[in-house]
Amino acid sequence: MQSRKIKKGDMVKVVAGKEKGKTGKVMRVLSERDRVIVERLNFIKKHARPDTKSKGGIIEKEGSIHISNVRLFCQKCNDGVRVGNRILEDGKKVRTCRKCNEIFE
Repeated sequence: MQSRKIKKGDMVKVVAGKEKGKTGKVMRVLSERDRVIVERLNFIKKHARPDTKSKGGIIEKEGSIHISNVRLFCQKCNDGVRVGNRILEDGKKVRTCRKCNEIFE
């Protein structure tokens, strides 16, 4: 199980797979399967049967990407970077960029 360095709402860059080089916002983290769902990336087609709520058909939605194939996107470096941790003077633990030591919110 990977460490939880990527959270919901983070901007990430895909470093492997068919969406390599693209960036997007994390919509959901599936921690039990080590996967993330990134907004507007890795679309899959799902065939749905009609029911009382919807008429069915082919639905396109975001598929999950393995967490090892994405990196946190640093605005200062303008690239996907590895994440480190630092404890501030007030005792708060924050995530930092390993390249430029920028603090992620």
